[in-house]
Amino acid sequence: MTAEPLDTPSERPLLRLLPGRDRRVKAGHPWAFSNEIAMTAEARALPPGTPVRLEGDDGVRHGTWLFNPHSLIAARFLSPHAEVALDHRFFRNRLAECMALRDRLIGQPFYRLVHAEADGLPGLVIDRYGDAVALQANTAGMERATPLLIGALQELLSPRAIVSRNDAGVRRLEGLPEESRLLHGEDATALVREGGLEFSIDLLSGQKTGWFFDQRENRMRVAALAKGATVLDVFCHTGGFGLLAAAAGAKSVTLLDRSEPALALAADTAHRQGFSDIVSTKRGEALETLEKMLGQGQRFEVVVADPPAFAKTRKDHPAAMRAYSKLARVAAGLVAPGGFLFIASCSHHVPVGDFTDAVAHGVSRTRRPARLLATTGAGPDHPVHPLLPESAYLKGLLLHLPAA
Repeated sequence: MTAEPLDTPSERPLLRLLPGRDRRVKAGHPWAFSNEIAMTAEARALPPGTPVRLEGDDGVRHGTWLFNPHSLIAARFLSPHAEVALDHRFFRNRLAECMALRDRLIGQPFYRLVHAEADGLPGLVIDRYGDAVALQANTAGMERATPLLIGALQELLSPRAIVSRNDAGVRRLEGLPEESRLLHGEDATALVREGGLEFSIDLLSGQKTGWFFDQRENRMRVAALAKGATVLDVFCHTGGFGLLAAAAGAKSVTLLDRSEPALALAADTAHRQGFSDIVSTKRGEALETLEKMLGQGQRFEVVVADPPAFAKTRKDHPAAMRAYSKLARVAAGLVAPGGFLFIASCSHHVPVGDFTDAVAHGVSRTRRPARLLATTGAGPDHPVHPLLPESAYLKGLLLHLPAA
């Protein structure tokens, strides 16, 4: 049964931008803030996620937006057409366009299918795991559209399972509850194929939506350095970096994470791929464990440090800088002479320049020379909206620490 359209286009409410507050919207920015819109009593009474027509006070039409009167980001751009029908066909066509691009870019059905504003679906994240899909609706508009999205996914992919991972803290800013559940199917487990390996993941209880597709190219970059090397993968989750290094011919791989279920999945993958003899797991808090390993004189030829976000809000920025600097210092101390360090940040509140400075400061405290070989980001299935630089959230730095 096809879900009902979001609204009746001919009855779509009209909101106006305040005089002199339309410059960003006219330039193509996909957000309109609450202090840029005439927040009348009628506007404030609209349910979160309501489609609206947005116009400037000069009468210029800016198309259809999704409106939430309770959010600082009050309106999010959806279509240049003021009376577009927001029905099954609309969402099916938009998802089909996203899928065609990923199929061309990635070439196998394991990728980020939708990356929010950059794909014209504000606040929506969808990851594809072959015949399983994980969906995260971080805005009220995408929450309302979820039944239509499920129908479109079923038509396009006929997935075995669709999982809702609506447990991100950012949903609170939209007045939405945090929850995860199985929307379709009977089994929330899935497999990911990458670099010739097959990884087991749990779509309901794993981090984010189950797998970090954004690090695909960076995992390949690190694996290319791993042949014959000893490798330490910190914050390893289900072992993407370390196990791909093992497949590339690493001498030994140590996986470190505080999550016992994630390490169990990594160990299962290592066993199935025949790497159990060179892969070991270590459970513990990362920084505490790293400092113990440093004190014991342990060294590795390749070290990966891919932590969760240290700055979840803007006010966390100073503490995050200190944390990244400390992590860089300890991780660099564990790198053998002539070895490599890859360190990453997924905090969109931390610009790449600030992250680079923090890492450089931490590495300098080891009093060892270092070369920055590459500054990287997310893969091409995570496109960036040109006017939303904060959507380029992932930063990665590859450093070489020469022997002298």
